[in-house]
Amino acid sequence: MTLENQPLPFAAVFLLVLAMLGVNGCDRQGSERSSKDSKLTLVAVSAHAEARSQPDVAILSTGVVSLAQDANSAIRRNSEQMTRIMSAIQGAGVAVKDVQTTGVSLNPDYQYLANRPPRIKGYYASNTVNVTVRDIGSLGGLLDSMVAAGANQINGPTFDIDDKDAVLNEARGQALAKSRTRADGYAKRLGLRVKRVVSIDETGGRAAPRLVSGGSAAVEQAAATNASAPVAPGENVLGLTLDVVYELGK
Repeated sequence: MTLENQPLPFAAVFLLVLAMLGVNGCDRQGSERSSKDSKLTLVAVSAHAEARSQPDVAILSTGVVSLAQDANSAIRRNSEQMTRIMSAIQGAGVAVKDVQTTGVSLNPDYQYLANRPPRIKGYYASNTVNVTVRDIGSLGGLLDSMVAAGANQINGPTFDIDDKDAVLNEARGQALAKSRTRADGYAKRLGLRVKRVVSIDETGGRAAPRLVSGGSAAVEQAAATNASAPVAPGENVLGLTLDVVYELGK
């Protein structure tokens, strides 16, 4: 008798039946679960909100450009001037960690004459730092001190908010309330109610610091008249958008 014609043992037949029942049972459960999920009613709502706050941080760049006939003299003169400026910055109460060098350069100063190749008539050296001021009320006096110490390059300031999350939490609450109101409106028209939040996605939430133009000219004019440079920080606006998915049901 060949192997194909031999009857299967009872145990093997029993296991085969169980396996078939198990597969069918899993398929049936998966189908029921899929059918249940397909009956969910979801609504996606997008809501934007903004919050305003007075900035508490000012950022500006300052430095000095020095001219001399030779490179060594230009660097030495620039270093002496920059040392005085750094002392003035620290004397105004700015922490060492809030001053960062952003550029040091040395370049030839060319003289151009008709029908002649350019020649080097000297060198100019420059040194620039970024300064973060955490007491905006002292900004006008700081600008005056830097100019008095020899700064001939000032740009800014830009105004920013140090703790943005504290301001953004207000915007988040407003955006979430807006999204819920809209979801309730959709649900009411469908004869349903909002059951739960399925997901929340947040975009935005950051705003570029606000630049006050004309800073350098205003500082130089104020220094010439022995008056503090006028500074108006105004308000910064932080906004974000929430994309919220709600489940609706009876």
